[in-house]
Amino acid sequence: MAEVVVRDPLAEPSDLIRSVSRALRVLESVGRAPRGLTVKQIARRCELTVATTYHLVRTLAYEGYVIRREDGTYIVGLEVADRYRELVAAFRSPAVGESLRRAALETGWSHFLGRFVGGQVAITAVAEGSRSPYLEDLVPGFDEGAHATALGKALLATLTADQRHRYLREYGMRPFTSATLTTPEAFEADLTAGERRGMQLELGQFRQGVACAAVLVCPDKDMERRTVLACSLPASEMMTSARVVRTKLLTAARAIAEGLAADT
Repeated sequence: MAEVVVRDPLAEPSDLIRSVSRALRVLESVGRAPRGLTVKQIARRCELTVATTYHLVRTLAYEGYVIRREDGTYIVGLEVADRYRELVAAFRSPAVGESLRRAALETGWSHFLGRFVGGQVAITAVAEGSRSPYLEDLVPGFDEGAHATALGKALLATLTADQRHRYLREYGMRPFTSATLTTPEAFEADLTAGERRGMQLELGQFRQGVACAAVLVCPDKDMERRTVLACSLPASEMMTSARVVRTKLLTAARAIAEGLAADT
């Protein structure tokens, strides 16, 4: 029998277009510098020649992805915001959005939906609650810190141990706070405790003084169709109301599951 070669979807493609790759590196570099960068600074950060960087920046500016300011520095352009709005719209479901907003209104806690997107844990919808600390990072498209959020834990718990280890090895275990779990062994023990508890939980692991809990909404053989629901609230409140949080999360998860089923 002929050997079947399974190609790694995240591996570098054999037909990689280098100019596109370089342009994206330039855009990422500019995006990480809110005060703007000169062409020379961009070239240095991206390890490109000034001439190549100049051509890439001019193209990105022409397309609206970067803007040249009067002092000669470049910042991200409005086209980036348009792509972000399109990303949010792609995740949006009227029925699910209404259930998410209702849960946030009734509890006062901010609620989040999460899925695997391109193999990464990502937030796909948010409804802010009046009694939850504001977390400016946690917006649709956020795909970092899976090991430090209950939403990320709930999704990673659906993987096999080997798959989880590969994920954590690839994306790292950055210490967001002194309470963040930074070893696979500690993470596995925490997931086991979450399974016994009936929800995944984190207390001050992503942001000091803030807690997050999450439950699975939709299990599915296709990892990209798995969905979890999470909520955030003050850590002090979580420590006295964990059972209440789990009950309300499970109720909201059922409503969201029905909305997702109706959409499909």
